[in-house]
Amino acid sequence: MRPVYILGVGAHPWGKFPNKPQLQLAIEALGAALRDARLAWSDLQGLVAASSRFEGGMGWGLHANEILQAVAEQGIAAINVGGGCAAGGIAVQTAFSMIASGQCDIVAAVGAERMPKGFIPRPPGIPNDITDTDYLRWVAMGATNPAYWAMETRRRMHDFGTRPETLAKASVLMHRNAVGNPLARYRKECTVQEVLASPMVSDPLHILEICAVSDGAAALVLGTEAQARKLGVPLVQVAGCAVATGQFGDPSARIPTVSMAAGTTTAHTSEVVGAVRRAFEMAGVGPQDVDVVEMADNTAWHVLAWPEFFGFYEPGQGDWMLDNGQLDIGGKLPINPSGGFLSFGEATTAQGVLQICELAWQLRGQAQGHQVPGAKVGLSAVLGLGANGASVVLKA
Repeated sequence: MRPVYILGVGAHPWGKFPNKPQLQLAIEALGAALRDARLAWSDLQGLVAASSRFEGGMGWGLHANEILQAVAEQGIAAINVGGGCAAGGIAVQTAFSMIASGQCDIVAAVGAERMPKGFIPRPPGIPNDITDTDYLRWVAMGATNPAYWAMETRRRMHDFGTRPETLAKASVLMHRNAVGNPLARYRKECTVQEVLASPMVSDPLHILEICAVSDGAAALVLGTEAQARKLGVPLVQVAGCAVATGQFGDPSARIPTVSMAAGTTTAHTSEVVGAVRRAFEMAGVGPQDVDVVEMADNTAWHVLAWPEFFGFYEPGQGDWMLDNGQLDIGGKLPINPSGGFLSFGEATTAQGVLQICELAWQLRGQAQGHQVPGAKVGLSAVLGLGANGASVVLKA
């Protein structure tokens, strides 16, 4: 495979924009990424768009085609990929593969979303299908996402003695990181006391410990090393890029299945852990080499638990790492210096692309107001419906 490099990155700020169509969000993010790469729309040889059922392009999830018909009908490849909340990461992996394989020299990936109200709700108009396990979890069991995350959190409290104050500190850290990030939706610091006094959503998780849903868009342009050097952009390589699905025996299955009784050897959240491991292997690095992590923090529990799943430190050690400042921007393992999902609110298909944009800014030294000093290796991790996981390793 050919080496693949970041040529340009761009994003639209996160928030709620009822008067701005999803298509406009995408075009603005892509335009910013092209300007950053010093390229024009006509330079693209392919466009990969993360797609969803919330606002499907042309009613069919044809986001890439919708964008190209609006701004640049050049006959290039238009590819639309799904994957729930992991769709952005899958879009980047698809664009990466097109360049690494030699099919194209310059390909863009984009994710744009306008979300309906609620905690990552089911798409409007979706049929109530009893064969859909997500429907069963939501409707028959009443286990919305906050309820599921609350069960995971309560289990951690039982296993490791995690205190409510420590969970609140994870939220405090994410909101503190976001203060200096102009793209974040929530840029106000909060205290442990304010987090614990916020409304309880699903015991033990308060509303300030669960991500909201937002509108947003992010895009990046990938290319060959020759293109990167020709354009004179900072050299940031996509050293590892992987997607994965869940494995038999994963204890995190949201609907009880025979798979859960298979034993305890399968990793928790195996779709994400599998993607991270593959990205590490492709990049030739390990957890000890990573300077900054951008990962899905749908709740404060994720901030504590996911780095343990990825092998950065032992199970249960996340509490100590947080309490002792090791997850801060200046700590041993900075987690989500952008502010993460807790400060942005999740715009499903866009989030996985935004993570990689943030890592590129960090490795370029361009993350003004929230820069990790000397960052050279970054890792992204995102999870989506259907047990989809995606991960990218960037190297400067």
